[in-house]
Amino acid sequence: MARGFVIAAPRSGSGKTTLTLGLVAALRQQGHVVRAAKTGPDYIDASILAAVSGLPAVNLDPWAMRPERLRALAQGEGELLVVEGVMGLFDGAVDGTGSTGDLAAALDLPVILVVDAEKQAQSIAPLVAGFANWRADVRVAGVIVNRVATQRHETMLRRALEATGIAWLGALPRREQLRLPERHLGLVMPQEVAAFETVVAAAAQAASDYVDIELLLALAAPVANGSEETRRLAPLGQRIAVARDEAFAFLYQHLLADWRAQGADIGFFSPLADEAADARADAIFLPGGYPELHAARLAAARTFAGGLVAARERGALIYGECGGFMVLGESLTDKAGITHAMTGLLPVSTTIDRPRRQLGYRRLAHASPLPWPQRLYGHEFHYSSATASPAAPLFAANDALGEPQPAMGAQVGRVMGSYAHVIDGA
Repeated sequence: MARGFVIAAPRSGSGKTTLTLGLVAALRQQGHVVRAAKTGPDYIDASILAAVSGLPAVNLDPWAMRPERLRALAQGEGELLVVEGVMGLFDGAVDGTGSTGDLAAALDLPVILVVDAEKQAQSIAPLVAGFANWRADVRVAGVIVNRVATQRHETMLRRALEATGIAWLGALPRREQLRLPERHLGLVMPQEVAAFETVVAAAAQAASDYVDIELLLALAAPVANGSEETRRLAPLGQRIAVARDEAFAFLYQHLLADWRAQGADIGFFSPLADEAADARADAIFLPGGYPELHAARLAAARTFAGGLVAARERGALIYGECGGFMVLGESLTDKAGITHAMTGLLPVSTTIDRPRRQLGYRRLAHASPLPWPQRLYGHEFHYSSATASPAAPLFAANDALGEPQPAMGAQVGRVMGSYAHVIDGA
């Protein structure tokens, strides 16, 4: 049975992502088979974790997934499961659910708390004690202190934390070279970072030098068993062509696993390389990503666009999420104000024009050709807006509190898309 732990923090920006990468890499160097997972809907962190662990990284979303679904997805190859948290340990959706703490409780895994000690000393003890005692079903088993200034600073922190009874796992000094670059949707994808391997190597060395990995492994606990998972999202078709490249990179691994488990044949193609989808496909999926960064190339990809038109004419289901939805539209106007023609399969145009991101979980309802339950859970995260469309919307939407939101997307026959990223059935 696999053992695991959850890396969490009191707040975002504490260094848990870099530390998680370093621990995964260091554990692999020691010969352990490590599988990583990301709490919540973040595609980018999951992609980075997969690149470091060498195994697919699954998203475990305690807001959108049932506990038995979480436990089933947590089972898998590897002797160790390392779960990276999201935001602060108890931060969740607007309805107060879906936190890293909720996930740790569902999986019955211990929490390793990463605390940024910059500009504080003994006050770290009541902070950590407060998190450790907030919920009886969430066990904070160890603490790692980050951005420690001096040896004297470390001594003060360690002595203060002795009163909590929580295992001290180490203290990391400030290191600017451990930062990964960011863009408007978060961290950049690993293949886009020229020094990615250098950053990971530095993080692994820091974890090996400053973290008591032997004690960390001793704190790991068995991953809670779940019943055999049977409620999976149905495949979009029997033969599914999935766009996959730098413009279409946001794809949940659990969806692919669901579809393969139900006998679907999945193939990939690159719109940026002007490849057409498999002409035999009865479904085409355009995931989210960064089409706005590659809009000129996508506008020139006529073989790709022609393949979509041919698929529509033969009755294939064509589905786009967020960036994929934007590419199915008539045009995309980038941040510089340049308008690029898109595939024109949906009567909508999009523009990168939001001063603030549109972000949040969504409860979705539909009556479309999508072979999924009529009620779904998903989220949206984008800086673009779409023009009003004469086509029927794809989803009726509410937020996590159940408050009504504007209808989402567009649907023309068996071509459809929206800004929603679907996570699971409701």
